[in-house]
Amino acid sequence: MEQFELTGGARIGAANATWPLATLKVNKDKLELNASIVGNLIFQPKDIISIETYMMIPLIGQGIKINHRIPNYNNKVIFWTFKEPTQVLNQIKQTGFLENIDSRISETDKIIISQQQAGGFPIKKPVAIGLIALWNFSLISDFINFAMSDKKSIPLGNGTIIALATMILLSILSLISKDFSKLILKEGKSIKDINKFLYLLIFIGSFMLINILTFRNA
Repeated sequence: MEQFELTGGARIGAANATWPLATLKVNKDKLELNASIVGNLIFQPKDIISIETYMMIPLIGQGIKINHRIPNYNNKVIFWTFKEPTQVLNQIKQTGFLENIDSRISETDKIIISQQQAGGFPIKKPVAIGLIALWNFSLISDFINFAMSDKKSIPLGNGTIIALATMILLSILSLISKDFSKLILKEGKSIKDINKFLYLLIFIGSFMLINILTFRNA
């Protein structure tokens, strides 16, 4: 088996990505766990201490746990799958990944090392901090206005509408513009690493925005 690929969920540290927001890809040279906004982790065979089956809840809370030695990655890395974990582990072994230990550093190794040094979180920290600040400021301003008014309605006003519209717009721009995606993503990261999350954000954000506007105009 040259390459193994499986869709599922993932847990990286305290953050969790549910099915189908995570993808596990393995060939003899690298193992990649793409958990969208939660993180995109890439391992070489020599980075792995062990890969073991993991069971928290049968079927919905089962998978494999990746024990590694990369300091920039969180220690807790789990891939969730509906598939039998032992079968997943066997398919990884069949790619030859766990046996492909070579002390020589190739050009591919240098690329992987560079991506590892950037950490697993795909978005630049200033961008992430700015978005979180915008969202929190918008919600707080709406709650303050709600508390100071006599209106008996949901405390979601112009601030929330602006925040949702901004998130939707930024998501669309990231998907359609390579230049814009470079502004928000870390070096070596691709929009493919977070496209599932962006599509989900657009869908949920649009649904919330339409409902808020409909409620206000009712």
